[in-house]
Amino acid sequence: MLPDFDICCKKFSEYDILLDRNVYDKLNIYAEFLVEYNSHTNLTAITEPEQILTKHFLDSVLLSKYIDISENSSIIDVGTGAGFPSVPLKIFRPDIKLTLLDSLNKRIVFLGQLCEKLGIEAELIHGRAEEVARDDNYREKFDFSCARAVADLSTLSEYCVPFVKNGGSFLSMKGPSEEISNANKAVETLGGTIDKEISYDLDGEQRRIIVIKKLSQTPTKYPRNSGQIKKKPL
Repeated sequence: MLPDFDICCKKFSEYDILLDRNVYDKLNIYAEFLVEYNSHTNLTAITEPEQILTKHFLDSVLLSKYIDISENSSIIDVGTGAGFPSVPLKIFRPDIKLTLLDSLNKRIVFLGQLCEKLGIEAELIHGRAEEVARDDNYREKFDFSCARAVADLSTLSEYCVPFVKNGGSFLSMKGPSEEISNANKAVETLGGTIDKEISYDLDGEQRRIIVIKKLSQTPTKYPRNSGQIKKKPL
């Protein structure tokens, strides 16, 4: 399904990432199963092998290049969809303790089958982020939360920052256009600060990772329900 091993190695090496045969084989299983499953259950609009390699797999793995993720770090992927960015990251970094959260059960079913095929361990949660973040088993329990979503940073922060323990970070993977300074007030309200913005080029397209550092406990009234979040953003 993916381009052959040498082509994939060359692509990853352009970003100073070493791709070994074992990782390649797992990514290939992932790609084949994604396309097969997508034929009857809508998971992604990206189904061409080269685009899966670059826009899904490489883009996801670049988190490990640009972000210092310590060994055995705990990560919750909020609104994970088909498993991006965290499942490719887990393939590269098996030490990561991974939790996958999505509001659609069809995605969780796919991810359960995918993890079994790949032989990787992950906790799967079917639920809404604003509800799960109020559960003491998950609230402020993770070193990192991450999301690759189109919502504005203020909204994403309300969903994602409450999962992060003090000293941890929320990693938001974004395109080039949004003005992130608009999110300063929301981030501070939630107990965080915009720590840095990392920009990179992915085959001619601009990408960014916004790192929000958790400085203090998130007030207990956050996150609000989804209706309040949409009606009155922070």
